[in-house]
Amino acid sequence: AMEEMADYSEIDVQTTADGIVVVCHDLNLKRVAGVDRRLGTMTYGQVSRLDVGSHFSSQFAGEKIPSLEEVLEACKGHIRLNIELKSIGTKSPLPEVVTEMIKEYFMPTLSLTILSVIIATLIALPLGMLAARKRGTAADAVVSGISLAGISIPGFLVGLLLMLLVCVKWKLLPVSGYKPLSMGLGKYLQCLILPAIALGFMNSALMMRMTKASMLEVLNSDYIRMEKSKGVKEFFLVAKHAFKNTMVAVITVIGQSVISILSGAAVIETMFGIPGMGFLMVNSIGRRDYEVIQGVVLVIAVINVGISLIIDLIYGLIDPRIRLS
Repeated sequence: AMEEMADYSEIDVQTTADGIVVVCHDLNLKRVAGVDRRLGTMTYGQVSRLDVGSHFSSQFAGEKIPSLEEVLEACKGHIRLNIELKSIGTKSPLPEVVTEMIKEYFMPTLSLTILSVIIATLIALPLGMLAARKRGTAADAVVSGISLAGISIPGFLVGLLLMLLVCVKWKLLPVSGYKPLSMGLGKYLQCLILPAIALGFMNSALMMRMTKASMLEVLNSDYIRMEKSKGVKEFFLVAKHAFKNTMVAVITVIGQSVISILSGAAVIETMFGIPGMGFLMVNSIGRRDYEVIQGVVLVIAVINVGISLIIDLIYGLIDPRIRLS
């Protein structure tokens, strides 16, 4: 009976005077599975919406109304009640079910990844360029300290500190949860900004160092000295001539940051209650849903290969010297 009910998305667990019924909505009908706590058996039928309780009056006559814990205990070995996904299925979900689950959980992870990479880029590029131009000064030391902190402090610790200060102490943002973009840009950003900052700060550290190292190498090039001798202003020298030739290394780090966030955001998503791919992975490991775990790993692996290919193609657009003839 539960295998036939696995494809229905809306599930109710109802307590009636006659017992417990698990209801799967099917258009104008309800497919109902009743749990007999005494015998550990299940009955299955199809009744109208108005006839749920009376359908089981003969099955549970005189029986004490069981608790939800007793229902779950009676269901053990027969079904798995998945509260997060609001579905009841077998221990081995069908490929179509796994695909729908991954689709549902993919968009929050994609949103978090994009916002985190944007924040990391906005932090790393200006500070890396500043450290290269002010090498050996106090500004360089401050930027080096920030990058060292980003490498040393794990993302979940940054997330906890942000949660404690911004959410608990100052009460500026919600502690956890996720609102899709369809509910408004403001609510969408309120739920994603703190986890994005936690992930972005961690990934900005390496990007900052790579920007500084690449910029120093370019600034010591002969053509930069030639531009200086021509009287080109320092701002245009760095922003127009030097920065363009550092982009190959920076694009590489940005691509690696996307891969890192996609495959390593499980802790942040679980901590902030974001229903993403990492959140799904953690829950699936706890439930031993091996098919879901395999599906998530496969999707992340395919995305990683695709990102690596896109980065290689972007190299040719940035640097004409590595374009194919």
